[in-house]
Amino acid sequence: MKESSPQDVAQEAWRALYPFESHYQTIGGFQYHYLDEGEANDKPVILCSHGNPTWSFLFRNLVKEFRDEYRVVVVDHIGCGLSEKPSIYDYPYKLERRGDDLIEFIKKLDLKKIVLVAHDWGGAVAMNAATRIPERFHRIALMNTAAYLSDRVPRRIRLCHIPVLKRILLQGLNVFPRAATTMATAKGLSPDVKAGLLAPYDSWDNRIAVCEFVQDIPLSPKHRSWQALKDTQDRLRVFKDEQIALIWGAKDWCFPPEVFLNGFLKFYPNAFVHIVKDAGHYLLEDSPEETFDALRKFLNRS
Repeated sequence: MKESSPQDVAQEAWRALYPFESHYQTIGGFQYHYLDEGEANDKPVILCSHGNPTWSFLFRNLVKEFRDEYRVVVVDHIGCGLSEKPSIYDYPYKLERRGDDLIEFIKKLDLKKIVLVAHDWGGAVAMNAATRIPERFHRIALMNTAAYLSDRVPRRIRLCHIPVLKRILLQGLNVFPRAATTMATAKGLSPDVKAGLLAPYDSWDNRIAVCEFVQDIPLSPKHRSWQALKDTQDRLRVFKDEQIALIWGAKDWCFPPEVFLNGFLKFYPNAFVHIVKDAGHYLLEDSPEETFDALRKFLNRS
């Protein structure tokens, strides 16, 4: 009998935390992985959009929490998670294209009455899509994210825009995902959870999206996605205050609430707000129960 290697054991451990059936759609010519749990009913569909450097694994506990009541759909953006990972010559890795992908996916599954749950740069991607097809969306829950232009980009993110440095650090050394497993949490992560978050990003080719997601954060009007984010910002008010929840980890250095939550309040001054005081950027890891309670309160509002 062959002995299990440490790598095999690590994979089995994180896989046990992610006991879902994988589904795929061809979106924009590429294989788009997603989870689809729970039964369709007259309730809204919860649709989750991850950011960088995470994937659908981040929402595993949310799926388990809500799938008995709601249909829960969680995507892996192209290049991320278990989705196809094309080269930069075959896929543009730009905000507008990612919004196009999500719209195509929503229409293929004919999702309606959507409750969007979006985290990190997944908020910009999902709001780019949602503000173009608002009739399909019921409510929006945004978590430690941004979907508008801001000059408050952390220095460590700006450093990752340096062309040679970004390839060495992000694609070569996997610095960004590894650093996130310590810097994005206020309480620390177990080895199994770390392994799960890092699992899809195990080689140079598999880290292309990690690198390009960082590259796609607009730093100036000349940036390739500046106009797409500006257009998203201009459409934000297509949703009303009562449709928006801002659920935020307070100890987030990347999207601090005094900057980015307050930024959203300029568009939605009467939004439902819940600050998770003991959570960092990965509030779904640091304080899942409080986060889910806040989301449930938002869902149950008349």
